[in-house]
Amino acid sequence: MKQAIIARKDLKLGKGKLAAQVAHASVEAYKNAPYLNKKAWELSGQKKIILKTDNLETLTELFISAKQQKIPLSLIKDAGKTQIPEGTITCIGLGPADDKKIDRITKDLKLY
Repeated sequence: MKQAIIARKDLKLGKGKLAAQVAHASVEAYKNAPYLNKKAWELSGQKKIILKTDNLETLTELFISAKQQKIPLSLIKDAGKTQIPEGTITCIGLGPADDKKIDRITKDLKLY
């Protein structure tokens, strides 16, 4: 069991801003996961990986693919208080879900 957080690198977010967006994605995806996924993930060390994508179009394609595969997920839109405009989609969270399900979606992505 793992979680994957996928963030847009084209936004060139500061380190703190990126960390906050990734944390939002992780928590929201967790909240959307079934109870058994949550418990299995908690008991297996809460593995997570942070990946990057080039742009909103690719991020949207990944989101749709994960949704079709019924992977618990989240879509994070910024509040617009600091570096980027309100409503900007910054990242998505996938899982916790089976590693193989996550890997099918994320296999071509690089670490952030």
